Amino acid sequence: MAETQPQPNIPATNDVVSAPTKEHLGTRCGYCLCKTFWIFLVLVIILVMLVILVLYIIITPRSFRFHVTDAKLTQFDYAANTTTLSYNLILNITASNPNKKLKIYYDVVRANALYGGVRFSTTDVNMPWNSYLQDKKSTNLFSAVFSGQHVMVFDRNQVSNFHEDSNDRVFPIDIKIKFRIRLRLGDYISGNFNARAACELNVPFTDSNGKTVAATAFESTKCKVDF
Repeated sequence: MAETQPQPNIPATNDVVSAPTKEHLGTRCGYCLCKTFWIFLVLVIILVMLVILVLYIIITPRSFRFHVTDAKLTQFDYAANTTTLSYNLILNITASNPNKKLKIYYDVVRANALYGGVRFSTTDVNMPWNSYLQDKKSTNLFSAVFSGQHVMVFDRNQVSNFHEDSNDRVFPIDIKIKFRIRLRLGDYISGNFNARAACELNVPFTDSNGKTVAATAFESTKCKVDF
């Protein structure tokens, strides 16, 4: 008996493939446009990031450096009966700009002096003029003078620490410096940047003749700059 062969599936004559409607075509076009837009946006973002990276590599911005190279403390007396600290402190400071392309405008440089974590004086760092422009790859010398009196209420431990420092003739004084600066690249000048520096100093007492009366002389101290 002959085997029965399977018959091929023949679509019925009444099955008609419907043509895409206008709504369907519009949806597909919208999807293509949206996809093209996002691809274009991603390419633009990548291109901008590459440009920024190339400029960063070329310019290589680096933070400025601050050192306190010398300190003279000719008065640092505390009167417990009036809780008054009398002081006279002069600092010599070097500012270095290590950048090969960037110049730095120092618009404001203000220094705070602290003893035992308590601020006792604030002064402006002496610049040749306001908005001092520091050239690239250069080092400049500035100064800061803290002089006067300030009421400071010390507790028993702080008074004891002051007596110990007075006996050693070396006083731990912290200098906190606040900067408002701008960067210059060619003719372009940036907006304002705020920066800070912290200098932890051990300042020996100096007599009226400028001679250190402590066992150790002042050592040049590098400040930590937060740029």
